[in-house]
Amino acid sequence: MPLPAALAKNLALPVIGAPMFIVSTPELALAQCRAGIIGAFPALNARPGEKLAAWLAALNEALAAAPQAAPYAVNLIVHPTNERLADDLACCIEHRVPLVITSLGSPSAIVPQVHAYGGLVFHDVTTVRHAEKALETGVDGLILVAAGAGGHGGTLSPFALLAEVRRFFNGPLALAGAITNGRQILAALALGADCAYIGTRFIATQEANASDAYKQALLAASSADIVYTPYFTGVPGNYLKSSIVAAGLDPDKLPSGHGPKLEFARANDGAKAWRDIWGAGQGVGTIDDVPTTAALIERLKSEFQTAREALCG
Repeated sequence: MPLPAALAKNLALPVIGAPMFIVSTPELALAQCRAGIIGAFPALNARPGEKLAAWLAALNEALAAAPQAAPYAVNLIVHPTNERLADDLACCIEHRVPLVITSLGSPSAIVPQVHAYGGLVFHDVTTVRHAEKALETGVDGLILVAAGAGGHGGTLSPFALLAEVRRFFNGPLALAGAITNGRQILAALALGADCAYIGTRFIATQEANASDAYKQALLAASSADIVYTPYFTGVPGNYLKSSIVAAGLDPDKLPSGHGPKLEFARANDGAKAWRDIWGAGQGVGTIDDVPTTAALIERLKSEFQTAREALCG
């Protein structure tokens, strides 16, 4: 199924840059949009919250001056613990954000308000049941966060998750999970997705708001260095083993239980999820450099085209 025209406009590659806590800012999102993919950042990255309005105004102005750029998205955490949700949503409405990506809760209250100004809503899901529930709220598309995705990833194979969701939904689907090159983008389309959803690969770019130590840890890691645990936020996620060790914890002996609320657990030295415990997907083993975002996307485009030509003969 094609992406809605409002999102497909000016896309040079069928990719959404995943909005990553702390890492994704308007600088990264703008670079992604200018290079021809949908750029995104979480509203919660604007701190204090009043900063979000300035970010959106500046981004809208920059994109208005670049008519060939792709559109952008803002991620809203809809979990009840997000005390900023109402204010951040109002800001997105005021600035007419083209795509709102909702996560960690029901988007039922978000959808009608975004639709009222002509925006679209995609919702993150990790299971078939989550997909069914999200569609009941009227979302326009789904982001299938399959096994291997960085941060709050699921455990289902992309083959299983996408195939089952396609049985009852013909609308836009983005697929996430260890996608780091153009061949894998093409594979996502072959499975039935409309676009790939790429996060971890963009951490290792010059525009990403990540420390040099974080970026170098990605370059040094392989899939064996990813730890899947609910310990740090209460929701299962994938993290770099080296950052867990640096926080003074044994990654092989983390408590398996977690509470009912989305909370940030602290290591014994005060380390905190995302800031000190670094999220990363299983695709880290193919990340070897820290290019500009524009250079990375040009490479992805070339790899995508080469893979398509090879398969089509």
